[in-house]
Amino acid sequence: MKFISTLLAASAVTAAISGAALAADLDPAIPSDQASLTGLYLRADGGGSFLDWSGAPDKRGATLGGGLGYRFSDMMRTDLTFDWSGGYKVAPGVNWSSKNVLGNVYLDVPTGSFITPYVGAGVGYSFRENTKDGAALAGHAGVAVDLSENLALDVGYRYLHHVVKSAKDPGEHQIRAGLRFSF
Repeated sequence: MKFISTLLAASAVTAAISGAALAADLDPAIPSDQASLTGLYLRADGGGSFLDWSGAPDKRGATLGGGLGYRFSDMMRTDLTFDWSGGYKVAPGVNWSSKNVLGNVYLDVPTGSFITPYVGAGVGYSFRENTKDGAALAGHAGVAVDLSENLALDVGYRYLHHVVKSAKDPGEHQIRAGLRFSF
């Protein structure tokens, strides 16, 4: 019991010191040119997709999605996305599609201009038609082009890997374009 009391007291002191230190570092006057570097954003994307699954007669499809994100700095952001991809004919009379929920992390490369290249990775879950649901992994690369202070055009490539235990894991090569609106 003494250990728990000591641990709780130490936690309270640490939290109080950390809060005071954080409050001392906060500068309420953020310059307007840095105000858009951090904060919430919404995204909407669409594009074409190519299914990497042997035996599928028509491997071309589409992808649509959206999400909510947060920019931590001019180099790091994360988002939670929900998208659909499909329209693939994997066998005569059999179509395949998936709904995907992904948590993504991106590394933006600041260039000092209105163009920002990025790379990223994602992990999540895929709800699939005609195969078992399961994990999904993603790799991202692209560029964002600032259209205004709060709006960016995002053009990129995403590889979406579906983990399927009962068959060969299908993958999707996606070329996507979309908009990101920052608050």
